[in-house]
This record gives sequence, structure tokens and C-alpha cells, in this order.
Amino acid sequence: MLASFYMIYVIGRAYMNPSIAPKPREEDIPSFRVLVIALLTSFVPLALLILSVLGAILMGFATPAEAAGVGAAGGLLLAAVYRNLTWQRLKEAVYLTAKTSAMVCWLFIGSWTFASVFSYLGGHDLIREWFLAMDMGTVSFLILAQTIIFILGWPLEWTEIIIIFVPIFLPMLDTFEVDPLFFGILVALNLQTSFLTPPMAMAAYYLKGVAPSYIKLADIFLGIMPYLAIVIFTMVLLYNFPEIALWLPDYLFGN
Repeated sequence: MLASFYMIYVIGRAYMNPSIAPKPREEDIPSFRVLVIALLTSFVPLALLILSVLGAILMGFATPAEAAGVGAAGGLLLAAVYRNLTWQRLKEAVYLTAKTSAMVCWLFIGSWTFASVFSYLGGHDLIREWFLAMDMGTVSFLILAQTIIFILGWPLEWTEIIIIFVPIFLPMLDTFEVDPLFFGILVALNLQTSFLTPPMAMAAYYLKGVAPSYIKLADIFLGIMPYLAIVIFTMVLLYNFPEIALWLPDYLFGN
């Protein structure tokens, strides 16, 4: 959200100071009618599809599996309307879906095996006793847990952290009286921070892979810094004002 506000501020500054932007040619400026048609035919259908899938889950009308089926059917319908539905693209979509699903399933199998062996050998109890022996409060527990997850975000993917390492902290949430929803939102923000932090910023390497050759990795790291500061500032706000994340769920579903 803060990143969106920052982009709106930058765009507003550019609008208030048009001299810092290149002058477009008259023939390159589309008419208002063309812009409206482009918006209605590109953004609006996709936004309605996303809102229908997520809205059906949020309102309890469908399970995630059922909503995913509706989303897949809606995607096929949009592809047919845009005249982009071909047999080759359909096969490629099915192949990529099966590949991603298989990868996630094996991650779950590996993480479940790791978690089971770890728990059977007393790993959860060992970590819990270690945290309790430090005689720390709720804030100290949150800071230490988020620091560990932040460091793990350098060499590991978010799926491995969430599936393997986050369950280690979950049994201790009741001990330190931490809301699981609040903890999950902190973890999500923390993972975004770890992906933007050099030297192992995964997002920077992903961007380098698609960026032009004249853009150096150091330039990407430098450009990441303002957004990293925004995410850290958001986490600090969330630590001090948990209602930012909890007000809407409490309002919709109760405490």
C-alpha cells in the first residue's frame, strides 16, 4: 500500500512538473475514447475474474479448489474472446500447471517429512524451551523470529521458508500470546524485505534476468533501497499498530 502511495506521489510530481518528463508527440497521444475502450477490454475483464475468484473464497461461496476451477474456466473464456485460445497454448498452460503443481506437492512432501522427523525427535520442544529459557516477552519473540526468517530469506525461496521453517514457530504463538493472523502478515512482509536485501536479493536477480544488458546489478540494488525502506517502515508500523492488519478481518469475521 505504501509503495502504491509512493508511486502516486511520484506520478503527481511529474504531472505538476511536466518539464521533467519528455514531451510526447501529438500523434502519439491517444484519445479519451481509445483509452476507455482499452481499459474496458484489457483491465476490467481480468480484474473481474480475479475479484470473482477471491470474492467467492472470501464470502464462503466456494472452496479454494472450486474457485480455482472457476478461475480456470474464466481464463479459457477470456482467451477465447480475445481469440488467443489455441491448441498449442492450451497444451503449454496444462504442462506449466502440472509442472508447478508437482513442484509444490514435492515441497509439501519434503517439508512434511522434515517437520514430522523434527517433531518426533523433539525439535519443537527444544526450540520452545530455548525461547522460554531466554525469558523474553512478546515483542522480543516477534523480533527474534522475524530476524531468523529475514536471514533465511537470503538463500531460500519463500515456499521453503513457509512450509519448513514457519511451522517451527507456530506452536509457540499461544505461549507468547501472538495472533496467528498477525504473525502470518508479519512473515509475508518480512519475506518481501528479504527478497529486496543485498547480497542475495532474489527479486534483483530476477529483474536482472529480464533487464537490458547495460543495466548493472549494482544499479538494481541501488534502485531497490527506497522500496526496502518502505517495507521496513511498514513492518515497524505494523508492530506498533496491529489494528492495521487485524481491523478488517475482525470487522468481517469477528474476533
